[in-house]
Amino acid sequence: YQRRVHGDFMFKVLACKRALSLALLPKFSRTFSSGPAPLKMDFSEKVNTKEIVLKNPSKLKKMNICQSITNALDIALASNPNTYVYGEDVKFGGVFRCTVGLNEKYGTDRVFNTPLSEQGIIGFSVGLVAAGGVAIPEIQFGDYIFPAFDQFVNEVAKYRYRTNGLFNTGGICCRVAYGAVGHGGHYHSQTPEAHFMHTAGLTMVIPRNPIQAKGLLLASIRSPDPVIFFEPKILYRMSEDLVPEEDYEIPLRKAEVIKEGKDVTLLGYGASVRQLQMASKMAEEKGISCEIIDLRTILPYDFETIEKSVNKTGRLLITHEAPVTSGAGAEIAAKVQEKCFLHMKAPVKRVCGYDTPFPFVYEPFYLPNRVKIFDGIQELMAEQLTTSSQIPFKYCLLYTSPSPRDLSTSRMPSSA
Repeated sequence: YQRRVHGDFMFKVLACKRALSLALLPKFSRTFSSGPAPLKMDFSEKVNTKEIVLKNPSKLKKMNICQSITNALDIALASNPNTYVYGEDVKFGGVFRCTVGLNEKYGTDRVFNTPLSEQGIIGFSVGLVAAGGVAIPEIQFGDYIFPAFDQFVNEVAKYRYRTNGLFNTGGICCRVAYGAVGHGGHYHSQTPEAHFMHTAGLTMVIPRNPIQAKGLLLASIRSPDPVIFFEPKILYRMSEDLVPEEDYEIPLRKAEVIKEGKDVTLLGYGASVRQLQMASKMAEEKGISCEIIDLRTILPYDFETIEKSVNKTGRLLITHEAPVTSGAGAEIAAKVQEKCFLHMKAPVKRVCGYDTPFPFVYEPFYLPNRVKIFDGIQELMAEQLTTSSQIPFKYCLLYTSPSPRDLSTSRMPSSA
């Protein structure tokens, strides 16, 4: 009885606090970088017919990323009888329902469940493609990929090299659901692409929307190199577009400029692209013109597109959910500094996850969002480096590669 009375009392107290907070919210609320209010924006895209060649461009169907993945797998299975789709719970449609209906259509010999062994799944894939099959395994969550790390790094990536081309693992396209989803905690939210950045022989691909997901997945399945295809699970049902129903591919190893600008280059991939688009809209209201690049293929990445953009804008901001230290952004920033230094107007800015385990309760604080990115854009615009246009070219040469004699006698002239 006492517990019931106390429980009723506490419920009324909490209800009053909730009502009070809602009443005061419009007056005292503010936007924090850790959890900004939603920004209404249309993220839908049209098919880029300059890049995607279609036989019937008018035949489109509204799909989310999950449905476009299913459609791509259906096309891959139908077009090649040696294609196999498998993983944990894949036979029943998968935990994210991306393989729904495929087992009923193609049978358990080609779409089937595996034991709960990521190392076994990828090890089996190596043998399958060595025997002439096309393997499309699924790793249920990006966090679960680490037991298979040895198979990816020492077998999948190196099999062609160490057999002198006798065997080839190019028929492997491993689908992996990655990234934050709002309530996953540190075992269901990680973004592990940086762990594979050192591995020559692998290709890593991350799409941003349903059109990209279908075209990039089909290109990955048919790639002569093994591919890890990371899928942003937070966008599985959030992102919708009119997707071509026919079979098409989007070229791998090619970044895409999805918005042109002149003041700063914003670079990201996967779910982070949406945050860049929202931050760009905020920056435009302040008169800042942003160019947005979707990297798409993380390894090997398209530096030519990045270099061209950075040489134009003179500023670069990179974002990804993974921790900032030794992330993909660190590699790109180092190469930009090496190749674009004389065109830079400000240091490269990285807005990324923190160097901590992925948090559960504090996920909104951890993730890069549009407000954090907007803050980074403003910092880039406020900074100004001495550029090659301000230093005579002969002095640029002198101080980038001085001779021993120059080191002992030269002094920077006051005019510089």
